[in-house]
Amino acid sequence: MRLVKQLVAVAVVAFAGNAGVSAVQGNALLTLVIGVATAALALFVYARVVRWSERRDPVEVATAGAAATTGRGVLIGMGLFAAVIVNIAFMGGYRIDGMGSVTGALGLVGFMAAAAVTEELLFRGILFRIVEERLGSWLALTLTAVLFGLVHLVNPHADLWGATAIAIEAGGMLAACYAATRTLWLPIGLHFGWNYAAAGIFGAEVSGNGASNGLLHGVTSGPTALTGGAFGPEGSVYAVVFCTLLTIVFVWLARRRGTWIPLRRGAAAGEDARLSR
Repeated sequence: MRLVKQLVAVAVVAFAGNAGVSAVQGNALLTLVIGVATAALALFVYARVVRWSERRDPVEVATAGAAATTGRGVLIGMGLFAAVIVNIAFMGGYRIDGMGSVTGALGLVGFMAAAAVTEELLFRGILFRIVEERLGSWLALTLTAVLFGLVHLVNPHADLWGATAIAIEAGGMLAACYAATRTLWLPIGLHFGWNYAAAGIFGAEVSGNGASNGLLHGVTSGPTALTGGAFGPEGSVYAVVFCTLLTIVFVWLARRRGTWIPLRRGAAAGEDARLSR
């Protein structure tokens, strides 16, 4: 029941924040304020509900070192997306068609902060962490990555390939990031940095939600495999390959640090029984 309690509590904040941002769409300042407030409230609610339902301190969102760790994640996420877009541009699939909007980019800080925090709390802080306790890291990563991809199918320009790419590059990478560090601050920062670089800096489509009004007016063209098509660069093979490589690094770190949880005996026995039928 703790999974349900935690999911409901954080999801209510996420949905309320999303409704608030939608209500002030076009107003960059209010989007910034509501987005940051949503992120802060979601973290507060998560910490309280974990403390209440699990009778422990939520060390995964401990404030000590949070700013530095989040900052490192932001730099990794921005650098990773920059590597993707540079490779797409080198192949002729991305170009800059003038400047975008500074105010639009400012509003995206709030929007992306709310998205990164709430999604990481829901998918890595609650779903991955609790499923991992029962089934081990591999099954938890696989199940939550698939679910993360499926959720993105509801976006306006999403398709099956885009959802699959998101499941591999984000669902897998961010779960492995949490497994390696056992803090939510690094995946939150990485998630925010990736999304903000895409929308707020390069003005690219994000997860099939359409082009964003960022600092640059970016234009993509060419084969879907190269650019990601209407889904955006997250659907590019470059994004899948680069994020998969980082996922492997995080898994290696988790195994080296002893934080990668092997398949639980009960789960393994259940799988053997299923296969024998």
